Amino acid sequence: MKAHVVAVLDEQRAAFLAGDGDAGSEAVVAAATARLARDAARNLTGVLNGTGVLLHTNLGRAPLADAALDAVREVSAGYVNLEFDLTSGERGSRYDRLAGPLRAATGAQASLVVNNCAAAMLLIFDTFARGREAIVARNALIEIGGGFRLPDVLARSGATLVEVGATNKVYAADFARALSPDTGIILRAHPSNYRISGFVADVAPADLVALGRRAGVPVVEDLGTGALFDLRPYGLPHERTVNEAVADGMDLVAFSGDKLLGGPQAGIIVGSTAAVARLRANPLLRALRVDKATLAALGVTLRLHADAATREQIPLYKMLAMPVEALRDRARALQRQFPALEVIDTQAYAGGGTLPLDPIASAGVAFLPAGGATAALARLRAATPPLVARIDNARVVIDLRTIDVADDVRVAGALAALFAAN
Repeated sequence: MKAHVVAVLDEQRAAFLAGDGDAGSEAVVAAATARLARDAARNLTGVLNGTGVLLHTNLGRAPLADAALDAVREVSAGYVNLEFDLTSGERGSRYDRLAGPLRAATGAQASLVVNNCAAAMLLIFDTFARGREAIVARNALIEIGGGFRLPDVLARSGATLVEVGATNKVYAADFARALSPDTGIILRAHPSNYRISGFVADVAPADLVALGRRAGVPVVEDLGTGALFDLRPYGLPHERTVNEAVADGMDLVAFSGDKLLGGPQAGIIVGSTAAVARLRANPLLRALRVDKATLAALGVTLRLHADAATREQIPLYKMLAMPVEALRDRARALQRQFPALEVIDTQAYAGGGTLPLDPIASAGVAFLPAGGATAALARLRAATPPLVARIDNARVVIDLRTIDVADDVRVAGALAALFAAN
């Protein structure tokens, strides 16, 4: 704080001597306060997500379950057996900690956890396709958030991309014709944030696996989303699950920990014992490994998934399970405090590159601010904690599906400050 005040005094002094400044105490206090606010905004801080995007990448994707947070605190407060075998007294492997839960959750023989799904794919490419070819359908050459593209990750690993098929149609014969003595892997990738519809054709995963078996080439699926069960009970369309990919015979399947799994950021790889053993032997793995906190949070999240009765302790599934009428009741409670609010039905989305075309029925509040929606959003972001909302037809919209009911009082506090300022 002192450094900011000194810097402001220096700036104000220089401006005053140059005849272009206000040396008054109020100007100094205002400038110092603004500088402190800018500095605080750069730090990580909790926010209220009123956008209706459940897995909002810019807001940290999946919130962790209370039990996962407890596990993180427990393993972070002292020493743990991260790479120590308590039975033998010798060095162990951090990757063995989740072998059982991942085998039970996916049916795969073996597993490995790295720091995100892009890292998982980099490790796979580097292990199986460095200096060799990776066959990929043109409709799978996706770009994800931040401008990162699958072909760029592939190129960085030293693999040569071999594109097959057309943008809208690809056949097993396209993959077969592309096979060569230099083929390292055949890749199938999740389309993430886009869909192709209409005049389309794709290769069934089992057919791709059969082709790989005949050619002696591993088949890898970048599944991305990490669904472990059928999402239809939550009103969403069926999303291909990790279990289905494993059952189809994929040699390796990579997916994210902080998307539909609802856990911490991680790249999870499951597959055959032989394929995972090759990944573990790659020296690059050390640069991509996860820490004890990630392993602890992921382990608890997997255990909560194991039973439908505990799954909704995971915040993502608690949000998905919230009835729309309950959201309307919460919106009406806010309206009673602030008559300027309108109770509205909204459309929420899963986000995080999952189910981009499938809205989730939701509800919230909206209002038309006197000073304009952009200025109102900025004021809400300046609240404690910051409230992130969205604009729709010049109105500020706060979707309550992505806000925990316990935080409604904090939403009310942010709105009270906003309306008082106006």
